[in-house]
Amino acid sequence: MTSTAENLPELVSLKVERTGHVAEVTLLGPAKGNAMGPDFWRELPIVFGALDADPEVRAIVLTGSGAHFSYGLDLPAMLPGWAEYLAGDALAGPRTKFLEEIRTLQASVGSIAAVRKPVIAAVSGWCIGGGVDVIAAADIRLASADAKFSVREVKVAIVADLGSLQRLASVIGEGHLRELALTGKDIDAARAERIGLVNDVFDDAEAALAAARAMAREIAANPPLVVQGTKDVLSVNTERQIADGLRYVSSWNAAFLPSKDLAEAVQAFMERRSPEFKGE
Repeated sequence: MTSTAENLPELVSLKVERTGHVAEVTLLGPAKGNAMGPDFWRELPIVFGALDADPEVRAIVLTGSGAHFSYGLDLPAMLPGWAEYLAGDALAGPRTKFLEEIRTLQASVGSIAAVRKPVIAAVSGWCIGGGVDVIAAADIRLASADAKFSVREVKVAIVADLGSLQRLASVIGEGHLRELALTGKDIDAARAERIGLVNDVFDDAEAALAAARAMAREIAANPPLVVQGTKDVLSVNTERQIADGLRYVSSWNAAFLPSKDLAEAVQAFMERRSPEFKGE
């Protein structure tokens, strides 16, 4: 593979390489389980913007380093910066800033969906919360047999607001999406394949990544402008609905996310215990 680092600023959370017309983006962390902290949210749109503009790139593989795709949002890294927004007595100023923060994170994930080149996610290990938001923005998802998925935000007193609720209905159907989002349950790769969250399941991470690379090469061998046009035509069916849904949930969370239940969820997470929610 050829590094494309010379065309990008120094990256902390992502690695980008290219072989022929296929680019590969790998989540690096640096937090445990490739958890998504400030560096990730800042770098993701830079990387996908550069790949979109690179005429040599015709398809993209997105994967995680190590045993897991991503544990999702890096709460310890993100929450300190949100303290003033999440205070129970926060007024219009802090809540407006929080609305802007949510929409910035939404746009970061949206850079994956917006890139004109098809994106294939290769998932192994855990894919939780923000990890599901990210793969929902990809065009195609493949998994290893050990992969596990969870739209877990409800368990930490958060309405998922980065795209899973908007993008997955057309992928897995309303019934499956509501089950996953309202329970916050974990599902394995076999269940993910049955409901259409992933196209295929492979024996291990190496096989899943190899299959993603092979599919990307197959796509890249087709006329690039026609491939981009096909993705554009397919996306137009849902993009307005997704945009409206993201705008609505960002406003909802800016107004209603601060709660005693959220504080309890964070405290329980830090203390490694089960939370006790009271609807306050």
